Order: sequence, then structure tokens, then C-alpha cells
Amino acid sequence: MATPAQWIEGARLRTLPLAVAPIIAGSAAAYEIGRFDFARAFLAFLVAFFLQVGVNYANDYSDGIKGTDEVRVGPLRLVGSGVASPKSVKMAAFLCFGLAMLAGLWLVVLSNQWWFLAIGASSVFAAWGYTGGKRPYGYMGLGDVFVFIYFGLVATLGTLYTQTAHLTLSGIVFAFSLGLISCALLMANNVRDIPTDIEANKLTLAVRLGDRNSRLTYAAEVIIALALVLFLVPQNPWYMLVFILVAPIVHSCIVVLSGSTGPALIPVLKQAGFIALIFSLLVAVAVYLGTFDLFADPVVDPYSIG
Repeated sequence: MATPAQWIEGARLRTLPLAVAPIIAGSAAAYEIGRFDFARAFLAFLVAFFLQVGVNYANDYSDGIKGTDEVRVGPLRLVGSGVASPKSVKMAAFLCFGLAMLAGLWLVVLSNQWWFLAIGASSVFAAWGYTGGKRPYGYMGLGDVFVFIYFGLVATLGTLYTQTAHLTLSGIVFAFSLGLISCALLMANNVRDIPTDIEANKLTLAVRLGDRNSRLTYAAEVIIALALVLFLVPQNPWYMLVFILVAPIVHSCIVVLSGSTGPALIPVLKQAGFIALIFSLLVAVAVYLGTFDLFADPVVDPYSIG
């Protein structure tokens, strides 16, 4: 029977910055047009938090029963290591999904955006379908597409829209950047696992692209994520603060492109989550500084969409 410490390790808390970052960035975009709502932002965080932990447990369960984790390099896998039964891990995953749905329902009620129920339901199906079911899309090389959509577009723009009922240029840029950073983390993870995934017939995008092309894709994703912010600099010069991230991004790219394998890539995985979190905090600071003008009229975003 798994100990509480092992359950926490199995939840893979190092991935939580990817859940928090879109909420911060989406809320910053809402603040930029004067419509930030803390209660709705917190509910969005709960949705993202429980979905992230739930998908981690779901992946642990599905990969464990398929035998994918038997020779995995990296953090503890509850089912693969045998410290927890598949049934208990599956129940933990669905408990987290249930809590995410409750928080999401409350958010929908407050925002009066009832069509978000469909998006919420699709998020749960996407979380389970990554490695679960008869045809898991994570085994077909489609995981990166869904990560970009749900960790980037849905999480960031959903946070913005449930607070404002609008989309903005800033929010869209934040969503695309965070989606690419999330894809980069997944790519680094899958590059590390290429040998074992090939054995398990898990055809991730990294397996399909091959080692070298996957490493180049990782570098392109994190560089483009940063470069996209240039579109916002004419609107608010404080967005140049985001380029503080150049050093850690260059470092992570050097490590990946150098051909590092196995445990040597684990720091890159941690750094990718850190980059996402710092990115969101820096854009929030930029938004605040950009709207802090004693001589300006109340903030109205000329790029508001919708």
C-alpha cells in the first residue's frame, strides 16, 4: 500500500506550474482591461490543479497496466513500481476529475457561460484519453496537439473569458506561448523516454520524429514561445521583461541539443515548468506596470476581441 509521501510523489507536483501559469496569465489579461475577478480566477485554478493531478494519476494507471512504466526512467510510478494497486490509482484519478468538474460548474454559474460545460467535459475526456482507453491518443503522437490546446488555449483563454466575456490580443499571445512551453516540456519528457516507448509501442511525436528532430522541435517551441511576446511590445514596452527568461531558455536548449539522455534531462523538465510559471508572473508584472499611469484614462484594451 502506497504511503502518503508516495501518493504525493505519484501526483508529480513538478508539473503543477503548468497548471498555475495559464491561470496567472489569463487573469493578467483580464486585469489589463480592468475586469479581474479573484473568485473566478481561484476557481479556474482549482479546475486546472485537479485536472493536472488527475491526468498524472490517469497516466500512471494506464501506462502501468500496459507495462509502459516497467523500465521507465524518472519519478516514481505508483502502478509500475507496484506500490499501489491499479484500482486505487484509477479511483484517485477520477476523484480528481470529479473535483475539477465541481469547481468548473461553480465557475460556469458565476460567469454565466453555460457553453463552457462542453469545454469542461472535453477537458476531462482529453485528460483520460491521453493514455487511457482502447485508442489512447498519446500513443499515436497526438499528445502534443492536445497539450497545446488544453494547457495553452483552453486554460489561458478560458480563464480570461470567464472573467471578462472577451478575448484580447494579450490573452491570445499568452495562450499560444504557454501552449508551446507545455509542448516543449512534453517533448523533453518524451525524448527521454524514446527507447522505452519504442519497446512499449508507444508512438509519441518524439518517437515519430526521431531523437535529433525532437530535440530541434523542443528548442523551436521554447524560442517561438518567447518571440511571440514581441507582438505585444508596441502595446506595452514592459513586456520586454519577459526576455529575462532568455538565459534559462538558452540553457535548457543547450542541454537538450547536446544529446543528453535519461536522468540528465530531468532538470530540463523541471526548468520547463519553471519557465512557464516565471513567464506568467512576468507578463502579470508587465500588465500591472503598463496600466499604472497616473495620467491615463481607465484601461480599455484596444485589442479586445468579442
